[in-house]
Amino acid sequence: MATASGTVKKTALTEFSRPRSAGIIAVNLNEGDELIGVDLTSGQDEVMLFSAAGKVVRFKEDAVRAMGRTATGVRGIKLAENDSVVSLIIPRGEGAILTVTQNGYGKRTAAAEYPTKSRATQGVISIKVTERNGSVVGAVQVDDCDQIMMITDAGTLVRTRVSEVSIVAVTPRA
Repeated sequence: MATASGTVKKTALTEFSRPRSAGIIAVNLNEGDELIGVDLTSGQDEVMLFSAAGKVVRFKEDAVRAMGRTATGVRGIKLAENDSVVSLIIPRGEGAILTVTQNGYGKRTAAAEYPTKSRATQGVISIKVTERNGSVVGAVQVDDCDQIMMITDAGTLVRTRVSEVSIVAVTPRA
């Protein structure tokens, strides 16, 4: 689990084996925080957190200990003031990471190009956030055969093949 404030949490599935009709608490969120992603892991995976400011941190899952349902979690990425996490990715297989910005710019980067760092660091620049690009709105793992659909604030739907998006290294401009 990952929150917008950069907190991550790992909880065993067995903790959720007895659901109640009123539901159960999965994570304790701090005031103003929100859950931005949840994914199943094997215990040996890596975790990637992407921020709106264009930063990404990749760390080994075992850097986060398992905790109970009501725990808040631990810091996954060190964020600058007014920054937030927009995407959680558990990279699987080869493939690339597609990063998309507020003004419709995007790039693909091979997942292997993102270096593994320690948890709770600022990470590296995934894409430069400029007035032209805008902030990062999302990141997903993709393959060449995939298609993506994006919807603008004005309601325009854009559909394109992933293979048509440029492959760019980790830090250059989109």
